[in-house]
Amino acid sequence: MILVLGGTSDSIEICNLLNKHNLSYFVSVTTAYGEELSRRCTDKVLLKKLTIEDMVDFIKENKIDKVIDATHPYAVEVSTNAIKACELSNIKYIRFERESLINQIDYENKYIVETIEEACDVANKIGNNIFIGTGSKNLGIYKELIKNKNLMARVLPTSEVLISCENLGFNADNIIAMKGPFTQEMNESTYKQYNIDLVITKESGAAGGFLEKVNACKTLNIPVVIMKRKEMNYPNTIGTVERLVDLVKTY
Repeated sequence: MILVLGGTSDSIEICNLLNKHNLSYFVSVTTAYGEELSRRCTDKVLLKKLTIEDMVDFIKENKIDKVIDATHPYAVEVSTNAIKACELSNIKYIRFERESLINQIDYENKYIVETIEEACDVANKIGNNIFIGTGSKNLGIYKELIKNKNLMARVLPTSEVLISCENLGFNADNIIAMKGPFTQEMNESTYKQYNIDLVITKESGAAGGFLEKVNACKTLNIPVVIMKRKEMNYPNTIGTVERLVDLVKTY
């Protein structure tokens, strides 16, 4: 039995391929939206933020022999817990992660940072209408650290997310509620419509429409702040879904 740590578009692709090969699995997610997407693939979905102890217990109770970590590259705590839980349970850990796309960017007007705080420092120095394309999770930090700027947040159009945005002080003028990924042309249209003069994004990879956001900035000559992935020494990293499934079947 396999445990997929999901909540990303990559994890849905993995689940679909596991179904195709008739491989049994559970999916663990931390959001209601992640649960909704995962249930389109399987009924075996766990909605809970798992500690190391939770993972160890779940692995034992459900006879898990492999964990596929397909969480977001920035979900470092979850991955750290998963690696430790697999060690304690003496089972296989496999990390799925697309290759970095930063080296493919040929745009000079970019700022590469490692933390949200660094991104906010750049935003406080340049730009007035700032597009935040990093999701809703850390909007409170942006709101607190970026002073006297107009912040535009593009977030998932779910009631849970919209309520959290409103509680932080974002209103209808500051929220773009849409589900991606988005084409370069759509990003360009959005940036122009809201007079965006600085974009903040994550190195989210191809599935997250990362290059489309950056290339839209290049076309419009808008500076872009890119938060690098957290560097972790993942064991057994695989970058394509097909290779992942082949490994799972023989590992």
